[in-house]
This record gives sequence, C-alpha cells and structure tokens, in this order.
Amino acid sequence: MALEGGDMSVFAELKRRNVVRVAVLYGLAAWLILQVAEVLFGLLDLPTWAGKLVLGLLVLGFPLVLIFSWVYELTPEGLKREHEVERHQSITRETGRKINYLIGALAAIAIVMIVAERFVPRAAPNPGATQAGAPSASAPVLAATKSIAVLPFADMSEGKDQEYFADGLSEELLNLLAKIPDLRVAARTSAFKFKGEKVDLQDVARKLNVSHVLEGSVRRSGNKVRITAQLIKASDGYHVWSQTYDRTLDDIFVVQDDIAGEVVKALKLTLLGTTSATRSRPTDPEAYNLALQGRFFVGRRSKEDLERAVDYFQRSRERDPGYAPAWAGLSQAYARQADGGFLPIADGHRQARGAAEKALALDPQLVDAHLAMGWIQLSHDLDWAAADASYRTALDLEPGNAEALRHGGWLAGNLGHWDEAIDLMHKAIERDPLRPNSYTYLGYLFLAVERDSEAEAAFRKALELDPDGAARHRTIGLALLLQGKTDAALREMQQETDEGWRLAGLPLVFHALGRRGESDAALAALKDKYAGDSAYQIAEVHAFRGEAALAFEWLERAYAQRDAGVPEIKCDRLMRGLVGDPRYKAFLRKLKLPE
Repeated sequence: MALEGGDMSVFAELKRRNVVRVAVLYGLAAWLILQVAEVLFGLLDLPTWAGKLVLGLLVLGFPLVLIFSWVYELTPEGLKREHEVERHQSITRETGRKINYLIGALAAIAIVMIVAERFVPRAAPNPGATQAGAPSASAPVLAATKSIAVLPFADMSEGKDQEYFADGLSEELLNLLAKIPDLRVAARTSAFKFKGEKVDLQDVARKLNVSHVLEGSVRRSGNKVRITAQLIKASDGYHVWSQTYDRTLDDIFVVQDDIAGEVVKALKLTLLGTTSATRSRPTDPEAYNLALQGRFFVGRRSKEDLERAVDYFQRSRERDPGYAPAWAGLSQAYARQADGGFLPIADGHRQARGAAEKALALDPQLVDAHLAMGWIQLSHDLDWAAADASYRTALDLEPGNAEALRHGGWLAGNLGHWDEAIDLMHKAIERDPLRPNSYTYLGYLFLAVERDSEAEAAFRKALELDPDGAARHRTIGLALLLQGKTDAALREMQQETDEGWRLAGLPLVFHALGRRGESDAALAALKDKYAGDSAYQIAEVHAFRGEAALAFEWLERAYAQRDAGVPEIKCDRLMRGLVGDPRYKAFLRKLKLPE
C-alpha cells in the first residue's frame, strides 16, 4: 500500500506541475508538425533525411520538455524554478486550463485531418496538367497507393551481354502487372528513362507518380539464370519484399508469375487471369530468347536496328511458329520500317498486317497484337472504327495501356472529338509521364481548341524532356505565332535544330511579320530539300498564306505519300482557312473523316 500511495503522490505532483498536460500537448504538436513537414518537404523536393532529422529532433526534445516543465513554473513575473515559488502564489491551475484549451484545439485539428485522410475521396491530381492545364512531370502529385514502376533490371552477367534479356524480363513483368485492373503501372517508356542511371528511388517514384518500385538484377550464363527482385515502398525506402531465384531458362515464365504474385500479395490485390497458363509461351526457350533480342532492337528505330529486329523475330518465328509475341513484334518492326521510309509504305504495311493477323489468330488475348493491328488501321488504312475497336480491346485486356490511350487520343483528335482526345492524352501522360511526344500531341490538341498558352506549356514540357528532339522549338514557335507573339515565335523557329522543321516554320513567321521575300525563300528551300518528306508542311504554309490552290495541290501529294500529318488536318489551325472551300470537304471524305 505504501508503494501505491507513493506512486499516486508522484503522479499527483506531475499533474500539479502540468507535466502530464505538457506531454500530451507536445505529442499532439509533434504529430501535426510531422504531417505538415511531410507535405512541405514533398513540395520543396527535399531529401528523405530531412524528414528523418525532424523526427529525430522531436524525439530528443520530448524528455527535455518534460524535464523543463518539472523544474520550471510560469509565473506573472516570468519563468522561475518550481522550488522558488510559494505554493499559495502558484498559478499552475490557471496555466493548466490554458494548456487544456491548446490540447483541445490541436486534438480537433488532428481529428479533422485523420477523418479527411480516411474518408474524404481524394481526386488524384493529373500529372498531365498543372496551372492552366500545363503539363509538368515535376509538379507534386499524390501517388495512388496501388501503383508501381518496374525499373529495367540490371545486367550482372559476367560478359555484360545480357542487357536485352534483362530489359525483356522487366518488360514482361511490367506487362503482366499492367493487366491487373486495380493496379496503376508506369509505362515502359517512362520507367526505362532511368536505365543505367544511379537513381534515388524516391525521386524516381515522385517523377513517375507511383508508391512502389520493383527493381532487380539478372545474371545469366548459358541456360542458367539468377534473378534477384525487390519491391520497395517509395515513401520510406523500405523493402517490402525481396527474393533471389536460381533457375533455368525453361522456368522463366514461372519466375515471372512468382514475382508478380508476390507484388500482388504485398499490395493486397487480386491477380486474375495473368498466370503463365493464360499467356503465350514458346515451346522452344530459344524462340523466347530471340524474340527478346528482337524487342530490344525494335525499340531503337534506326534502319540497321530495325533490320536486326526483323531478323531476330523471323528466327524466333521459325524456331516456334506458334509463338504469338514473335509475330506481333515482327508486325511492329515492319510497320516502323515502312513509317521510317526504310521499306515501301504499301509493302511494309502489307507485311505488318499479315504478321499482326497471325499473332491475333494464335493469341486473341495478346495486347501487343491488338496494338500492332490498331496502328496499321489508324495510320495506313484510315479505318477509324476498326482502329478504335483495336485500341478499346487492348484497354480491356490491359487497363491503362499508355500506347492505346495515346493513339486513341490521336484518333479522337483526328475525328474532331476534342474533349475526349484531351482526356485520353491526359490519361496517357498519367501512365507515361516522361514520354515527350505525349506532351506534343497534347499541345496540338490544345491548339485545335484555341487554348494556345496551354499548348505552349505542353510543347515546352516536351522540350524539357527531350532537348535534342526534332521539331521541339518549331512547335513552341507555332504556339507563340498563334498567340500573336511573332517576334518570340521567330526566335524559337530560328533555334530549331532540325533543318526540315526549321524551314517548315520560318515561312509562317516571316509571312506573319510581312517579310514576304524571306517567307518565299524559306519555302523554296523547304520544297527543294524536303518535298518528298514534308509535303503536308508545305501545304500548311500555302494554306496559312491564303494560297488555297497550292495548298490543295500539296495536300494531294501528301496523301499520295501517306504523310503522317494528313489525318491530323481537322486539328490543324494552319489549315482553318481552307474549311469553307468545297475541296476541303472532298478531301475529308477521301480521308474518311467526318465533315
């Protein structure tokens, strides 16, 4: 009983000196400080250690505050040591009431924050739009809890010659996870931006707007492969799961399914219909290996790389004629050869169509096959309904597929469905925030609806992401020109590094400035050097200068050349002067576009 009475006496003294109240007040204040710091540090892009430093200081401060409140007492004359204050002169009771008010206020604030966090739906900010709709990959966004980026696995093989295999494994995992409806997966283009870089995973997660990152390494020797994978939570950098697999190439699909299953388990998702039993699998492991090499080279797009891609896909197809991904990859390679001018357009798309049809016949659930067919229908056939069906099927199979969203947005824009097109392009950017051409497409759509300052911001974002890309300054110059900022437009056009695009832009600005001779000279140079590649851009210049007959003449040439710009005519503000001409409606009918 004496011990209990002694404890009560000590506790009563702690209460009298307001030590207990100060402890509660400090705890609430510290919690609120941490919540505010988390938001501010994210906005200011401060490193992770800054948050840990604040937490450490708050923890160290707790005993110091308690000691201080025990030793000192607040009096009307200021702070005094507790033993120097006569008990009848003490105002600790009044001070305690004030502390109670503060505790109540902070508790109310904390409750409101907790309720808002738990029950109020939070619309995910669109990383494709910030102020005035301007895209920015650096804008702070709130990552969905169930979101992930699959970074390219590192090649740890002794000969450093398995980069294609490591990339292929990463892409297979990405595609596998992308089929899960409740999981948002960053697209390959953006995730692979960090390939070969020493990265801060939290910075990567912020740029890709994801909450988790999957990374790993591959060490391959002959038919044996060691795969290490680890899932990391971006908010604190902690490993959620990691595993090392020592397998043969024959077991690669089992390993992929195992990794995907562990990710799904960690994120509390449901994996439906994405196991190896429902995916195309080669009967010959070497067919898979060859297809991975083909996929590696098709992503590089040069004439030589595309030729190597075709060779690898053909060899994969020969090893295993029933392996659908090899046929889909071959279709993509043929189409890129045709689009790049490395094959006759008609021949290239004919071969691409045949390979895509074979892939679909072998595996109707293969997303890449639907994407390959959709591109042929969109860019070569001008069959808008069929292309739309292909992309919608791809999205049904893989919700949020960035390529399907991007091309679907381009298709909607060509048809004049501006709101739908802009919405789809924003969604593509959300999944693939570091792909510069998505911002370029978005910029053209903004121009179509006369949101010119937003178009300028989108074009500048594309330049930021890809400073050496063709037409980057020309597009900015075009947005400035349509805003009436002709001097600034001229400066941008003159900075364009690609000669063809520079010559396509200068005649427009010189005409707007009333410098007809210089406009004619630049246009003549464009025709002299690039008539075979830039017929549509030449038609744009004539239309902008009010030369309708010449504009239609060059539009016909562009149509014959299957110029990729032709289907975009309804989006094109430079062509608006032709709209009232009967020849314009006739041209739209030729393109199977609504009038």
